[in-house]
Amino acid sequence: MHEAINQMLKKYHCHGEQDYINAVKEIFQEIALLGLWRAKFYEKAAFYGGSALRILYGLDRFSEDLDFSLLKPDKSFGLAQYNQAIADELNSFGFDVSVETKVKSLESNIKSAFIKASSKKQLIVIKTPANITSRIHKMQKIKIKMEVDVDPPGKFSTEVKNLLLPIPFAVKTFVLSDLFAGKIHALLCRPWQKRVKGRDWYDFVWYVARKVPVNLEHLTERLIQSQAWSIKKQFSQSDLITKLKEKVEKTDFDIAKQDVVPFLRDLKSVDLWSNKFFDGLVDQLVF
Repeated sequence: MHEAINQMLKKYHCHGEQDYINAVKEIFQEIALLGLWRAKFYEKAAFYGGSALRILYGLDRFSEDLDFSLLKPDKSFGLAQYNQAIADELNSFGFDVSVETKVKSLESNIKSAFIKASSKKQLIVIKTPANITSRIHKMQKIKIKMEVDVDPPGKFSTEVKNLLLPIPFAVKTFVLSDLFAGKIHALLCRPWQKRVKGRDWYDFVWYVARKVPVNLEHLTERLIQSQAWSIKKQFSQSDLITKLKEKVEKTDFDIAKQDVVPFLRDLKSVDLWSNKFFDGLVDQLVF
């Protein structure tokens, strides 16, 4: 095993199968970010979403996907050269992966690709105990989705964050207030009715606890783009509070807990979740 990978593994304190799987996925994510840095991807795009919050800002839950936004709209943007850069980087550290662009039947502003690998092979690379790897079927896959928004809503800011492993490199990312705006947009606009994404609500708690202000201008741009708000009317703080309270009232937080629990180490961190709990958090928003 490469020494840098050994150092990256130390922070996970793995015991069971899921611990090792989560560790490998996150190591893949960080190495993918390194490959993108080498390919000068951050001259055109910035990292955002739950994985950005986890890797760059210290969110205490695992996140599955890698989400990016171009810095300015470019419908002709393609992922092919960056897919190869990610695959080359991961393979250089001893992993065996492929990265493939997802071909969509309908035109979309989101370009997607998947990092794919055999779970068993990668766990052997990081020297997972044999009593764990022996239980994993040879067909089981690690799969990480990467998405790039090629028509980004405006009025956001970025900053550069440094990572030190597997080598020192820099990642361009949205600032926290804009990441929070994106998370609130997801809470308000995700189309799922019965499949509540508890990870969104978990992140909401994280932002409120740290008194991260909401960039209302960027949130408004997102709402207008998704046709959830009229361009003719200013979106105010009171509008946001009203909409969030309506969303809280309609949400089944028992279902939300079930969604987020597989990504948590401390399961008691969601014990207080209820409609009343989140209604109170909405009143604590900072602008």
